[in-house]
Amino acid sequence: MKVKEIMCSDPATCTPETNLAAAAMLMWDKDCGTLPVVEDGGKVVGMITDRDICMAAATKDRAPAEIAVSEVINNTARTCQPETDIREALRIIGQEQVRRLPVVDREGRLQGILSLSDIVLHAESGADKSKELSAAAVLETFKAVCAPHHTQHEQPQQAQGRGA
Repeated sequence: MKVKEIMCSDPATCTPETNLAAAAMLMWDKDCGTLPVVEDGGKVVGMITDRDICMAAATKDRAPAEIAVSEVINNTARTCQPETDIREALRIIGQEQVRRLPVVDREGRLQGILSLSDIVLHAESGADKSKELSAAAVLETFKAVCAPHHTQHEQPQQAQGRGA
């Protein structure tokens, strides 16, 4: 099974110049928690999440309407292509601990987005007659995504707690 068979082919997007207030409103309007960030021509340059917006609002001394998406995003969004095998996409999602992957063409232009929710719902629906999406594989990916990962901010606190 290929990613293109279950991806969302028309996701909401924003640009690096979009301010955080506008990005948050777009997420609210589209009922989503992340937006691919695209440059002119549709090339993906990153992803922004509702959590990114909340953390920026809490840590920067400016209003969200004054903060550009480009100040907050991690420019290393992991992607896949429409022809990527769904098992490879699951591997990437688990390894990167992300819930969504932008789907791009060979030039890096956005074609859609694949979410862990899309995968779970497809697997649960029984639509996968080939059984490429086993419940065990989906559960393992979910466990990998949910596993704790440490930010740069957390690491010094942990070292202090160990008497370092």
